[in-house]
Amino acid sequence: MPASLTELLDLLELEQLEVGLFRGRQPQSSMLKRVFGGQVAAQAVVAAQNTVPDDRHLHSLHIYFILGGDPSIPIVYDVENVRDGRSFTTRRVAARQHGKIIFYMTASFQVEEPGFEHQDPLPDVPSPDDAIPLGEIVKARGPEYAEQWSREWSSFDLRYVGDNRSDAARDASGRLVVQRLWFKASGQLPPSRLIHNAAFTYISDLSLLGASLVPHGVYIGSPNIQPASLDHVIWFHRPVAVDGWMLYDQSSPSASGARGLSTARVFDERGALVATVAQEGLIRQV
Repeated sequence: MPASLTELLDLLELEQLEVGLFRGRQPQSSMLKRVFGGQVAAQAVVAAQNTVPDDRHLHSLHIYFILGGDPSIPIVYDVENVRDGRSFTTRRVAARQHGKIIFYMTASFQVEEPGFEHQDPLPDVPSPDDAIPLGEIVKARGPEYAEQWSREWSSFDLRYVGDNRSDAARDASGRLVVQRLWFKASGQLPPSRLIHNAAFTYISDLSLLGASLVPHGVYIGSPNIQPASLDHVIWFHRPVAVDGWMLYDQSSPSASGARGLSTARVFDERGALVATVAQEGLIRQV
């Protein structure tokens, strides 16, 4: 994984091979045996946006992870021009390795328009300064894990707020499963809406599936679980600024058939609801 924000930004610089055809490089990693799903999704966002007029911005994406990616070779992104409408533009991206499709994404872009406004309120949670750096939690597992975490995940600052697995109590809104953390990029990002959307997409895949294991008292890194992201959806409600703190308010309405469904509301520090994320993944018991 990228050890710094600079390396992450390098990953988001794609090589254009042909009209609608791009190639993305891979980071060095000692942890992952397959490509991090958030990386493929973020690079696909960049590929799609590069084929869209500048006045249209990403408002939703729907992803299927089909095969585990090989981290030893580049990924080729083939962008299909599905529709160019007066207000909306639609693109479909296929990611390929070894002659096979490993990933599909359909993305929709929209021109800026005025309209009705409402949103859920920001939950009453500890501030980022009062939350626990995720690296400190990893360190409790052993110094080798802390070293790996620092080397692989330093592009983002992540602070764990907590979950309700200890008593399986419902939170104030009545949700049974709650897991929360604050995140932000470890530095200043360029003032590009594309870069912020791509960086947001990258980090959105990190912890969401783990929320579906909260009521079962199991962590996503447990050797008793075979986890894998199956699909992933993001709705962008308002512009995101990933170099400022964001609350990842995660929940899980259901688990069944060796799959867990997790959803999340994402707020900025001022309380604006900037995005909603959903993911279903494999949580097979080994």
